[in-house]
Amino acid sequence: MTSHPAVDALLGRSNRLGSDPRTTNYAGGNTSAKGSTTDPVTGGTVDLLWVKGSGGDLGTLTEDGLAVLRLDRLRALKAVYPGVEREDEMVAAFDHCLYGKGGAAPSIDTAMHGLVDAAHVDHLHPDSGIALACAADGEKLTAECFGDTVVWVPWRRPGFQLGLDIAAVKEAHPQALGCVLGGHGITAWGNTSEECERNALHIIRTAETFLAERGRPEPFGRVVEGYAPLPEEERRERAAALAPHIRAIASRDRPQVGHFTDTDAVLDFVSRAEHPRLAALGTSCPDHFLRTKVRPLVLDLPADAPLDAAVARLRELHAAYREEYAAYYRRHATDGSPAMRGADPVIVLVPGVGMFSFGKDKQTARVAGEFYVNAINVMRGAEAVSAYAPIEESEKFRIEYWELEEAKLRRMPKPKPLATRVALVTGAASGIGKAIAHRLVAEGACVVVADLNGENAEAVAEELGGPDKAVAVTVDVTDEQQIAAAFREAVLAFGGVDLVVNNAGISLSRPLLETTARDWDLQHAVMGRGSFLVSREAARIMIDQKLGGDIVYIASKNAVFAGPNNIAYSATKADQAHQVRLLAAELGEHGIRVNGVNPDGVVRGSGIFAAGWGAQRAATYGIEEEKLGEFYAQRTLLKREVLPEHVANAVFALTGGDLTHTTGLHVPVDAGVAAAFLR
Repeated sequence: MTSHPAVDALLGRSNRLGSDPRTTNYAGGNTSAKGSTTDPVTGGTVDLLWVKGSGGDLGTLTEDGLAVLRLDRLRALKAVYPGVEREDEMVAAFDHCLYGKGGAAPSIDTAMHGLVDAAHVDHLHPDSGIALACAADGEKLTAECFGDTVVWVPWRRPGFQLGLDIAAVKEAHPQALGCVLGGHGITAWGNTSEECERNALHIIRTAETFLAERGRPEPFGRVVEGYAPLPEEERRERAAALAPHIRAIASRDRPQVGHFTDTDAVLDFVSRAEHPRLAALGTSCPDHFLRTKVRPLVLDLPADAPLDAAVARLRELHAAYREEYAAYYRRHATDGSPAMRGADPVIVLVPGVGMFSFGKDKQTARVAGEFYVNAINVMRGAEAVSAYAPIEESEKFRIEYWELEEAKLRRMPKPKPLATRVALVTGAASGIGKAIAHRLVAEGACVVVADLNGENAEAVAEELGGPDKAVAVTVDVTDEQQIAAAFREAVLAFGGVDLVVNNAGISLSRPLLETTARDWDLQHAVMGRGSFLVSREAARIMIDQKLGGDIVYIASKNAVFAGPNNIAYSATKADQAHQVRLLAAELGEHGIRVNGVNPDGVVRGSGIFAAGWGAQRAATYGIEEEKLGEFYAQRTLLKREVLPEHVANAVFALTGGDLTHTTGLHVPVDAGVAAAFLR
């Protein structure tokens, strides 16, 4: 329950505005409300400002995401404002204006909301508004579009001075309901929450109508021969083939997770004659280029160019991109500038195929792509009525390497051990595989949940957090085509694959004389052949990525222990165990480590045991099936039952970063079975 009617109204308005992509982009913009309350200390009335805090998202904003400040103290800062050259100091001063516990950290735009003389203020980044803000004659077009009801404010970097500027505009133009901020976005205000929201939407919709009615057709020019979109199936095949190579490009300085987009807006943009010129101009709105970098890398080959030629050209363009970015940094850096953060692209555009975007996790990569789509929409609008004219490069640098932005990055929590790693786990819809998937996501990885049971795989992926954390693929590991398709889905979802766990399996427990050739073939097809096929496809991608990788086999104690009535299963596990050694020897030169885990007696949650293996093993040992886990525990040195989570722990130990120089190892997870000691 919120504590003030103004807060209720503010949150409702914010959620409505933030949920519409035409209104503002993810985590973009901020909203505020002013109101009075009774001070619990003095018993008197105190005027407060509630404003979206730093880093929040309007669409999901809650009261915890609001900064709460005393309005009198915030406005008193005007008297101590040291001028635009030192305006960054004012952000620290906001902390001295906080009321009570203060809520979220105040953002750089807090001054705008506090200094403008209106009860409610919305600052948003709609594509239509930014199109006017980034047009070469934006001031003239704003007047044509709105008359004197919306005022043009020339570009100024967000901060205290911009707040003063907008407050002055509001005071000088009493008839105005808002303003267009050059190179930036819009701000609207109102005496009530309803009026403010109505004014913000009026600016956005009026700008949309103006651009549609006044805009010329095909603002991006003609479709270039050879650059038209490939047919969907062919396009996705091409994207999957390119993805590991492009991820290698984006991850030169540090590993990144990828996202692929082939929406109509992207495909149309990269098919048109003007896209190289416009892409080179870069994005403009600060929200855009902070997410996408100043400009993208653009492949300048037709969509049907040979794959090898496209990869070679991407590498050439990447080398040039890095040199150009370093030169951009040198042109504008001062003694006080933060160090260069990296020279790899965040956005890579491929004509006929689509857009690849990258980030420290899937959400960041996806949002970067969404922001570049916003930038395309802005360019289209600006070019339709005028010419796209983003802010000066020097201003972009001032924001990209802003000390306040650097301080925000320093406050970010330390990445989890498996951050940026993309894992594919076979047999992940139950038992050991499911436990492994959960552990890998908990440690920061993105996971592809691969299983023959697609419905159960979907359920596990949803448990893990949905598409920004995990995706499901249905795959029979005995089928080469299905395996290739599963890896294609993986690289399209996350950019590539770094960590593969061969866990899929079945178990047929029968004496030698009752074991059929079909039993033998099926057992080996799933675990021996299946593991080989999965590892081969994984290695292809890992080699192309140039990021190393991990392949882990869930083998078994039975790989080294000779037990009764188990010829097909145990022989296949021995096959898997030796695959570990063979692949470790072969793939080490590529930085790919191959290790194994040898569990035993993992009964609880096991799909294999539930499917009849448990009953068969219980009959072999002459015990009741429900006591099988206890039986296995009592025959171990530690007298402990082995659970799926214990196997997952071993997978993490092998891949989590501490065993960087270990390959070809088998780790027993059997609570101690002396007969299965490795020697």
